[in-house]
Amino acid sequence: MPELSSLLAFAAIALGMVLTPGPNMFYLVSRSICQSRTAGLVSLGGIVLGFVFYMLCAAFGITALVLAVPYAYDTIRFSGVLYLLWLAWQAVRPGGRSPFQVEDLPRDSTKKLFFMGFLTSLLNPKIAVMYLSLLPQFINPHNGSVLGQAITLGATQIVISAFVNALIVTFAGSLSLLLSRRPSFAVLQRWIMGTILAGLAVRMATEVRR
Repeated sequence: MPELSSLLAFAAIALGMVLTPGPNMFYLVSRSICQSRTAGLVSLGGIVLGFVFYMLCAAFGITALVLAVPYAYDTIRFSGVLYLLWLAWQAVRPGGRSPFQVEDLPRDSTKKLFFMGFLTSLLNPKIAVMYLSLLPQFINPHNGSVLGQAITLGATQIVISAFVNALIVTFAGSLSLLLSRRPSFAVLQRWIMGTILAGLAVRMATEVRR
C-alpha cells in the first residue's frame, strides 16, 4: 500500500485535474445537455474504461521501468511539474473557455456514446500524464508491491474522477444556466483550480527523491 501522505497528495492532484476543464469535461457537459443525462452517464462509462486502460499500462510495466532507470524519476517529475503549471495557466489565462459553453453534438446510439467516451479518454493528455508521469512518483518500492501501489493509486483516481464527473453530468444543465447568469462564478472556479494546480506543482518540484 502507498503511504497515506502519498495517497492523499495523489488524490488531491486527481481532484484538481478532474475539476480543471479538459476534453473529458467538455465532452460530457455537451453530451449531457445536448442529448440527456443518461447519454452523459453512458459516455462517462467509456471514459472510465479509458482510465482503467491507462492504469493497467502503468501498473504492469511502465511504472516498474521508470523506477528501474537512473534519473528517470527526476526527468518525469519535472515533466509532470511543467504540465501541472501549464494546466494552471490554462485555467487562469484571459479568455479561457468554460466547459459549460456547450458544443452542438448529434444524438448517438448507446454503443457509439460509450465508444466515443472511451476514445475521448484515451486521447486526453491529462489522463496520459496522470498515469505515465505523475503516478510513478507516488510509488515507493520500500512500501511493498509496486503493482499493488499502482493499482491502489489508479483506483483512487478512477473513483474520484467518476464521482465528480457523474455530478457534473447530473447537474450540467443547472450549472450551465447558473454560470451563464453569473459568469464571475466560472472565473472564481478557474482561479481556485489554477492556484491548487500551481501549488501541487511547487510541492512536486521541491519533493526529495524517494
